[in-house]
Amino acid sequence: MSDQLDIDYTRRNKKPRSLGDSERAKLEEFIEAIHYSARYSDNDFEYRHVQLPKQMLKVIPKEYFDGARGTLKLLWEEEWRALGITQSLGWEHYEVHEPEPHILLFKRPINYQPPTH
Repeated sequence: MSDQLDIDYTRRNKKPRSLGDSERAKLEEFIEAIHYSARYSDNDFEYRHVQLPKQMLKVIPKEYFDGARGTLKLLWEEEWRALGITQSLGWEHYEVHEPEPHILLFKRPINYQPPTH
């Protein structure tokens, strides 16, 4: 499933990096100010972008950043949810808008159905 999303996994942490309680506490004040775009789509995917408050970038752990690019890495679902981003299932963080590194781009297949167990 993820392969069809064409995501550069080398831009992610090797495994999700959990937040500690003190890190999570520093992020709490920003959660209400996270902005979610309307969804938009093409023939294959629906998209949305999530705009974090710029000040929030200063309290996100350094392991979430790509030092070479100066932007956030592509985040695992566990990581972006830990930052306080709330979305339905199936969304993948696939890009950071480099001119505005506080904007995270997400996509998922059109008509995404969560797996049933």
